[in-house]
Amino acid sequence: MNPPSSTRASGPKRVLVLRYSQTGQLDAVTDRLIAPLKADPAVTLHEERLRPQKPFPYPWPLLRFFDAFPESAHLQPAPLQPLALTGDERFDLVILPWQVWFLAPSQPVTAFLQHPVAARVLQGTPVVSVIACRNMWMLAFDKFKALLAACGARLIDNVVLTDPGPTWATFITTPRWLLTGRKGGFWGLPAAGLSPAQIDGCARFGQALRSALATDAERGDGPLLAGLGAVQAEPRLFISEKAGTRSFYLWGKLIRAVGGPGSAARQPLVLLYVLFLFLLIITVVPVSLTLQALARPWCRAWLHRIRAQYELPSGSATSGPLPGAPRRPSP
Repeated sequence: MNPPSSTRASGPKRVLVLRYSQTGQLDAVTDRLIAPLKADPAVTLHEERLRPQKPFPYPWPLLRFFDAFPESAHLQPAPLQPLALTGDERFDLVILPWQVWFLAPSQPVTAFLQHPVAARVLQGTPVVSVIACRNMWMLAFDKFKALLAACGARLIDNVVLTDPGPTWATFITTPRWLLTGRKGGFWGLPAAGLSPAQIDGCARFGQALRSALATDAERGDGPLLAGLGAVQAEPRLFISEKAGTRSFYLWGKLIRAVGGPGSAARQPLVLLYVLFLFLLIITVVPVSLTLQALARPWCRAWLHRIRAQYELPSGSATSGPLPGAPRRPSP
């Protein structure tokens, strides 16, 4: 790993890669994406790994997992260990892969974006966002963009990789993976997480970024990854996201009022919320999808607007089939 430069003198393009991966999946995505940049002598990479002062476990114990949601939803993350970055560095491009925790950016990424160093490093710098998650990410992306804007960063691209399994199946496979560490298929259900083809397909983004840096395209206002099928928004999940986000916020506020993270006083409320969330998943989500299916002829324009909004800036357009990309149903 090469150290970052503190000036913008002529020479190799300087790229900052921020890393935090709990299960290893996001590391695999990042490794594949930045491989073309690592191989280019005209690019200097600085990889900054975000390390919480108190590491989050993997696999998660059940109550520890849900005990993380109040602070995640309220964007009040656990602090990070000291960063290698000082704030004096300047970069031509920042690549920021991140996970969605409880319909918000993961706590380590939120902690970095709220760190004073981030405001200095990201000011005026183009950022490429890379999301890997189950399937609900749109409202978390709104929060992420607000955090970036507060740092003065320029979001120029967004890549979204979602679990290709059916929505109903991922409600089972993803928690099983996070709580037990087992992600393989079982009882006829698909494996949790991204497919190997999806991860391998991330090389196309790294190749496009390498070409863009060679022509100084990162200095412009347009996306660098257009035409590569970077993101496919699923507007049918938007109402479910709204309900879930509201639930996390209100319950999180109540639980935070009782005690801090890990405190015994708030564990009964956390357990009560687990039961409430289970009922929410088996009622609100299917009812929402059913009502939207029935109302689809009348809400088609609204669905198209939601899709268009969240597929910015990189877009879903592609000139050919993409490796591992799930087929998107018509709204």
